[in-house]
Amino acid sequence: MNARLEHVNITVPDARATADFLSRLLGWHIRWEGASLNNGYSVHVGNADSYLALYTPKAPVAEAHPRYGNAAGLNHVGIVVEDLDAIETRVRALGIETFNHADYEPGRRFYFDGPDAVEYEMVSYG
Repeated sequence: MNARLEHVNITVPDARATADFLSRLLGWHIRWEGASLNNGYSVHVGNADSYLALYTPKAPVAEAHPRYGNAAGLNHVGIVVEDLDAIETRVRALGIETFNHADYEPGRRFYFDGPDAVEYEMVSYG
């Protein structure tokens, strides 16, 4: 059996703003957007193989629970990039601080909190 991850669905305060942020940062494109569950709005952003489904409900979103301490909680989204240093430069140019830099097998990585309360991990295996 050959299985692969197609998408992850995340609730964010503004699906369109998060999609625009990820498109500018990573060169992704919007695959689909429109009305969705419970009068909310969704944007699918990624590449031809996989994407993040970003969902914003009609009512304002509640604050996120602390990471790494809740069952079924989202801890971070890991994204493989070719040039880790170039992506970090882009992240910092957007005024976002990076943290938790690590260089261990099988790759290098760093993390940052996006404008949507989601923690992102950028990793390079090259």
